[in-house]
Amino acid sequence: MMPPRKPETFHITTFGCQMNLADSSTLVATMTSRGFRRVPTEAEADLLILNTCSVREKAEERVIGRLGELYRFKKRNPQLRIAVVGCMAQRLGDRLIEMVPHVDYVLGTDRLFQLPDVVEGVEGTSAIMTAFGHENIDSIQPIKETPHSGFVTISRGCDNYCTYCIVPYVRGRECSHDADFVIDAVKRMVDEGVVEVTLLGQNVNSYRHGDISFPRLLQRICYKTSVKRLRFMTSHPKDLSRELIDVMASEPRLMRHIHFPLQSGNNRVLAKMGRDYTIEHYMSIVDYIRMKLDYVSLTTDLIVGFPSETVEEYEDTLSAVRRIQYDSAFMFRYSIRPGTEAAAFDDDVPEPEKIRRLKRLIDLQQETSRKVNRRELGEVRFSLVEGRSRRSPDLFRARTEGNKTVLFSGDEIEVGSVVPIEVTAADAFTLHGILARVN
Repeated sequence: MMPPRKPETFHITTFGCQMNLADSSTLVATMTSRGFRRVPTEAEADLLILNTCSVREKAEERVIGRLGELYRFKKRNPQLRIAVVGCMAQRLGDRLIEMVPHVDYVLGTDRLFQLPDVVEGVEGTSAIMTAFGHENIDSIQPIKETPHSGFVTISRGCDNYCTYCIVPYVRGRECSHDADFVIDAVKRMVDEGVVEVTLLGQNVNSYRHGDISFPRLLQRICYKTSVKRLRFMTSHPKDLSRELIDVMASEPRLMRHIHFPLQSGNNRVLAKMGRDYTIEHYMSIVDYIRMKLDYVSLTTDLIVGFPSETVEEYEDTLSAVRRIQYDSAFMFRYSIRPGTEAAAFDDDVPEPEKIRRLKRLIDLQQETSRKVNRRELGEVRFSLVEGRSRRSPDLFRARTEGNKTVLFSGDEIEVGSVVPIEVTAADAFTLHGILARVN
């Protein structure tokens, strides 16, 4: 029997967050440097790669569904190989091949960049590899989202172990890039025409390398690079310091947007979630942010129906949302993630009640977003032009300092430019405006 032909071409599909996009970018560069050629469609590829997410059950269900669809390619071409890498691969390991037998390779978050070695059968590798401690974080390269915006991963992993969250189990312990590595990455992106850089980490503001904290890293980047706009995400409340807010207040190149997950407005639920802060501590940070920054966009994550959450405790979350007035929120009903501490809790809030609570929260937040956005009427926002609106091609689409989409009309607007836009209309999701004259 002839040995299987070595793959020459590959296609990669990415599920999940910007961290996964950054990993995929590095994997593409690694594959290409080893002689594999990336192709635009699955039908052209000898190797299909799915870089996966495990944060929620729905994300894994999408991957399983896609793997089922890919079986037709495998049936048509038995030489085709399929690799599942990243968070879902880390969580399931060899069980994934039991579930989907036509998968060839399963590589976890610390091993996915060894895929070329695995495909080529290099000694010491195997088709299923999920052990931690084999990744060099300096191999994680920055990724350009567009020609004018990009992501730089400054840390990976998480040490918080919130009881509902799978991330520490699939991403491992937190580790950070050297500050000089981050600064060089930002410089390279600026040299390539990037206007706006977003720094990424599972808990970005817990960054520390040597004596360099996250606020000091931001100061160094602003001092040593010519980046025009700098963002970061995601922040954990227990690590967001007053020093960080002071740096944001003093540096105009730091965009006025903070993604600041609350999860619940009740202290007992927060403790059961393992969040390590109280609603009083969270509110003290919000108050300091509002005091120090004349303009800021606050966004958050919220979970309803966590095990044992009472109606009164859920009402505390609604009260917090009313008081804080978030610009927008990612809102979810609790679902069990096997392997987390909360998976052993009694999931005692009935599903119809979870759905009812979520709908009421979404309705409240949409009304709040509408009110908050209408406060921007008449304001001038300096916005990065991203291109034409997908739904209204006669309008341009731009991103404000607060990370909001604003649509406006104009002639011969250069994509990648930063333009002043006066906000003239707003709904819960989008701002509308006109080009403004600034003296």
